[in-house]
Amino acid sequence: MTPHDAFVFAVYLFAFLAGLPANLLAFYTFMAKVRKKPAPIDILLFNLTVSDVILLLFLPFKMVEAASGMTWPLPAFLCPLTGFFYYSSIYISTLFLTAISVERYLGVAYPIKYKMSRRPVYTIVASFFFWLLACSHCSIVYIVQYHVLDVNETDPNPANVSKCYEKFSPSQLQVLLPVRLELCITLFLIPFFISLFCYVNLIRILTSLPKIQARRRQRAVGLAVATLLNFAICFAPYNISHIVGFIQNDSPSWRVYPLLFSTLNASLDPAIFYFSSTAIQQTFASCFAAVGCKLQAWIPSCYQLCGEVEREGSVANKSSFSNREELPPQCLESVR
Repeated sequence: MTPHDAFVFAVYLFAFLAGLPANLLAFYTFMAKVRKKPAPIDILLFNLTVSDVILLLFLPFKMVEAASGMTWPLPAFLCPLTGFFYYSSIYISTLFLTAISVERYLGVAYPIKYKMSRRPVYTIVASFFFWLLACSHCSIVYIVQYHVLDVNETDPNPANVSKCYEKFSPSQLQVLLPVRLELCITLFLIPFFISLFCYVNLIRILTSLPKIQARRRQRAVGLAVATLLNFAICFAPYNISHIVGFIQNDSPSWRVYPLLFSTLNASLDPAIFYFSSTAIQQTFASCFAAVGCKLQAWIPSCYQLCGEVEREGSVANKSSFSNREELPPQCLESVR
């Protein structure tokens, strides 16, 4: 394994280990809320969590690819399948992050009108549209993999056969590069500017209202900063590669590096969940307190940590253990 391959593998592994536990915990929490009493924000966060979990579940295939020297040793049908879900999850995240920003902005800018008109069914329809929009665009993976190459030409370079969605023929690039540019405009630039508009005005409105609680203002600022950093760090470099590739009429060789930042999005989204949902704050605080109490038997100094985390959770909801029915079984068992 070369240093390049080892670096790619390490980033994939970090994203998998850091993102999967937090996203599964968020998935459990939002699923319980959606089944009990769905609110628009909970439906959006639940869909965002599902998107992240799908990306993380397909990430081991990318790890195998990196460990094999960036060649594809797995069955051929898994290559386009992995690429389809991998890229779809990235762009589904941008759409739902934008929807969350719009929901937060409308709730502050037009509180009465929005409260009277919002319905969970509208959010469900919008969620279905987001999934359809992203998946239909990312079906280009299958089109390039099977239709363009098979119909127009065969790849003269046998070395490219072992590559998964990395080496492209001229006819493939003729189809792929315009689609990538359209992806950048439709599923990144437009959502980014909408999110930027919503969060800038959200913060402006909250700072102009003297009676707004400091905690609510801090949550709004934290949500805005976390989301915009997510766009700037995780999504911008990858989409810039689409623009560069269209101008150069070729797929950039360095495209794998910005794609790694997009992979890290699944590890950063739990920060969005934390600032967006009090249920997630309660769940995280309770689980951290439970872990601290478990460690108390082996490390006495953990007693102080357990108490501090429990008090922090109490601020969010009077008691970090008051809503035990929303906690995962492992947390319930720890706090009993």
